[in-house]
Amino acid sequence: MRLLLIEDEVMLSDALVYILKKNNYSVDAVYDGIQGEEMAETQIYDVIILDRMLPGKNGIDVLKNIRKNKIQTPVIILTAMDSVSNRVEGLDNGADDYLIKPFSTEELLARIRALGRRHVDFIQDDNIKLSSLIFDPLKGEIECGEKKIKLTAKESQLLELLVRNKNQVLTKDQILDRVWGIDSNVEMNNNIEVYFSYLRKKLRELNCGVKIETIRGIGYCLKEV
Repeated sequence: MRLLLIEDEVMLSDALVYILKKNNYSVDAVYDGIQGEEMAETQIYDVIILDRMLPGKNGIDVLKNIRKNKIQTPVIILTAMDSVSNRVEGLDNGADDYLIKPFSTEELLARIRALGRRHVDFIQDDNIKLSSLIFDPLKGEIECGEKKIKLTAKESQLLELLVRNKNQVLTKDQILDRVWGIDSNVEMNNNIEVYFSYLRKKLRELNCGVKIETIRGIGYCLKEV
């Protein structure tokens, strides 16, 4: 799952990025509302974590603008402003959740998981189930029957992206943006098939009824077989 963190307190941002990456999330962090809005408009993120008080453009204005532009990415607002009217304003302008500072990282992680699985009907608890495959994106593990295989961080991110978009063809550019970031280079584009080769091999080892198809000249698609 790819996250966008828009938070101007650098120490807090760095701490959150560390914790989120430790929990197998891919995170891009920016420190002002103007750049945050530009990043949000790329629509490559699964969840946006948005501070309310930001330089350049405040969080509510960022939220209003991305919703005006029909961007439906789930948004969690972070704020020290805990009045009912402030929470109502955020929710009325399109926020999906609200977290008051200071907050526990465990609660933030739980809220991210809840938003991430809101529109995915094959997720139960924190596991993703597809055909005979059980995938734990937090641990980076796949299993089928009695057999379990550990994935690398990038393999786990690739598989999560594919299962959340099952039966849909994802282009190389979409995959690179979501897994490696918008600054991924040409060399990475040329080597992406290597990562898919490793992931395919592990899925075949499990014989779990799930396969990755290469759509020639376009991209990749995960299907049940």
